[in-house]
Amino acid sequence: MKIWTSEHIFQHPWEEVVRGALNKYPNPFNSNVTGLDVVDRKVGKDGVLRTHRLMSTTWNLPSWSEKLIGVSRMCYGSEHSEINPKAKSMKLRTRNLTFSNVITIEEHLSYEQNPQNPKTTLMKQESVITVKGVPLGSYIESLVEGTCSNNAVKGRQAMEWAIGKFKLETMELSRKVE
Repeated sequence: MKIWTSEHIFQHPWEEVVRGALNKYPNPFNSNVTGLDVVDRKVGKDGVLRTHRLMSTTWNLPSWSEKLIGVSRMCYGSEHSEINPKAKSMKLRTRNLTFSNVITIEEHLSYEQNPQNPKTTLMKQESVITVKGVPLGSYIESLVEGTCSNNAVKGRQAMEWAIGKFKLETMELSRKVE
């Protein structure tokens, strides 16, 4: 098992970062995410918005590893999120569904108003990678860990892109209204 962690501060208020997270896909930085479908969404009595989404992705695995673990390029994941506007907290848990009997990747993300600077947002990220029942398991875990690290950089770029896109659309709409 490998555990990869990261922290990042977005120079945007929490509300903007949450909007960006919800509208992050599709984007030019994570072209491997090909679809995102809402399975369930509801607001609880506690005011927390809970959402379950299914994600369709393509993995650019080396051809030898595809043959070793027997997967196709299209893969699916399950994402559960909780947005608590009172606490200014958003938590996401994502887990792969495809080939989870061989490789399990559990990602946990949290976005919270930065206690050091309320005009910014603190993101914490953790991925737990477990490979079972195949040769070279720890090597594959290391490969996946490297992919998680690379994808985290792309994910932050995608968030900035989504936030910028939303701000631009809001400015254009404001100009039209005026």
